Amino acid sequence: MAASRLASIFGTEQDRVNCSFYYKIGACRHGERCSRKHIKPQFSQTVLLPNVYQSPAHRPDNKLDQKGIQVDFDMFFEDLYMELCKYGNLLELHVCDNVGDHLIGNVYARYEWETEAQVAVDRLNERWYAGRPLHCELSPVTDFREACCRQNDTGDCNRGGFCNFMHLKRPSRPLIRDLQHSQRLERKLHEPVGQNGSRTRSMSPGR
Repeated sequence: MAASRLASIFGTEQDRVNCSFYYKIGACRHGERCSRKHIKPQFSQTVLLPNVYQSPAHRPDNKLDQKGIQVDFDMFFEDLYMELCKYGNLLELHVCDNVGDHLIGNVYARYEWETEAQVAVDRLNERWYAGRPLHCELSPVTDFREACCRQNDTGDCNRGGFCNFMHLKRPSRPLIRDLQHSQRLERKLHEPVGQNGSRTRSMSPGR
């Protein structure tokens, strides 16, 4: 009974050992000073790229209006999406618009397979972006509906950018449709062909 109870509360607010915020959003405002454990996963479908997006809206010298900021973000999103697609089937890509130190500029990429996420971490940790080295890691986040601030989606969050849940910056809808279509087309063109001429998909371990 004790073991089943521990399993049921693992990573929740009732867990007095493991940090619920780390398991829910992949980051904690207390960082290494947190009184609860942040156990990094050895396997995950999700990759965290911390502090990558540098929003013009957060700069004191910003001169862009909202339209300009959206255009700037769409360019960033497209650039990153196309890069991340090189490592596997990208299911989700989310960018935080929070201003708290532990969430600002965080990018989360969820792949179809854990092996794809590991390849992405290995390759990206050898890369630079916007003049800075990337520091990527596997993240425990799997359900972004739980990680995101519901009040922000309805415009009712009174904590603004300092909220401890994700406030996501959304790309333009036509852009995300085009990127997803391009990825599907690219993957279809590179699917291996079976002996009977049909397209086959190789199964990767560890989903």
